[in-house]
Amino acid sequence: MSGAVKGATRGPYDLTRDELSHYLADQPAYRAGQVWQALYEHGLRPEEATNVPRPVRERLAAALPPALRVAAESVSGDGQTVKWLWSAADGAAIETVLMLYPERATVCVSSQAGCAMGCTFCATGQGGFTRHLSAGEILEQVAAARRRARPRRLSNVVFMGMGEPMANYDRVWAAIERINGDMGISARHITVSTVGIVPGIRRLAREVLPVNLAVSLHAANDELRNRLVPIGRRYPLGELTEACRQYLTAKGRRLSFEWALISGVNDRPSDARELAAVAVPLGAHVNLIPLNPTPGYAVRGTDRNGVRRFRDELVHLGVNATVRRNRGTDIDAACGQLAASSQLLSRPPRSSTAPVPD
Repeated sequence: MSGAVKGATRGPYDLTRDELSHYLADQPAYRAGQVWQALYEHGLRPEEATNVPRPVRERLAAALPPALRVAAESVSGDGQTVKWLWSAADGAAIETVLMLYPERATVCVSSQAGCAMGCTFCATGQGGFTRHLSAGEILEQVAAARRRARPRRLSNVVFMGMGEPMANYDRVWAAIERINGDMGISARHITVSTVGIVPGIRRLAREVLPVNLAVSLHAANDELRNRLVPIGRRYPLGELTEACRQYLTAKGRRLSFEWALISGVNDRPSDARELAAVAVPLGAHVNLIPLNPTPGYAVRGTDRNGVRRFRDELVHLGVNATVRRNRGTDIDAACGQLAASSQLLSRPPRSSTAPVPD
């Protein structure tokens, strides 16, 4: 695994296979493989690994307790969206959302506790940054989702939860390698979202696994984007789109732009034209996201008719655009909202800054 994280507790998913074998040195050589299979192929906790003897399960459960405990759980009225608020040993709050479909499921995982990017309309950004997550803490979210999704197949993993994945690149990529190689989820069903950290996009383009890239754009001119997404001052649109072009050349995967529609801010015909001018040359798919209400952001999201008009204008301009269904609004399922509303956690002090790659 890649790099220890201050404040994080090493859980079972932070161990390498060799380290797991160390805990089982008095067992037959194949025992570590059995436990590894239980953890990664089935998403089980050590105490649930019934393919190994009970004394071994009990020993592992005592030595390797989960890194995350459930502090709150919410289920949407239709039962199709589940949101967990986890508490780490140091009190860091972490969110995960599971979206269920008839025969499959998608999990949206966090890569950091909090976020330092400061996007004005995002509940997580308003709360500040606590720390990076370890690769094991990321994997533990996926494993929990796999357990809960049964009998459905957990088919997709999206890094669109709390935090900026590119600011925690090494641990995110270590988790992705195991999600793919050990959990058996295709790289083409793994999506990494970023607010536009250009060095991270370039690095992603050099990786072997062809994961999907989603860029949280939200504005297609530098002046407005700098107001909505402050990191844009560091990585202007011209530099960002060139990095996206390099990614497309290297991977041949479809690029997505995320666009949270804010009434009177980025939902005008002029915004559609600017977005089309960026998206069409890149062949990018645009996901339109009706803005979830956020307590710290007074501006409201675009209404249903406005969303439809904006989508239709994009389609007229040659953009492949869809409206993302807003799931879980009744359970604060937007990123950061459950942590912001829950009073269950006594959270450590937060800062507004965190290292960003050069």
